[in-house]
Amino acid sequence: MSHIAIPIPNLPGKQDIEVQVIINGLKQQLYYRVELFYWEDCTNPVAHRADCISEMLSHHDPEWTVYYIGAPNDEFVPITFVKKESRNLLKYATA
Repeated sequence: MSHIAIPIPNLPGKQDIEVQVIINGLKQQLYYRVELFYWEDCTNPVAHRADCISEMLSHHDPEWTVYYIGAPNDEFVPITFVKKESRNLLKYATA
């Protein structure tokens, strides 16, 4: 899959993002979700942060897959998910 960057506004908390693209006449609907995972929610706060992320993601909705893990700060790490069905929604664009 090729990549393009689309700036989105900085809003607090979870963001549900819907993107519609048309490539060579084919329409595709993509669904993304950005969630903030707070370090204080980690069940083992002395563990390595990678272990903490893994533990938090183990309880996440299986309909969504990790797409991108953003730069963490002292409070949280932002994680972008893509809905699994997004990849299967190709249609011909209507003129």
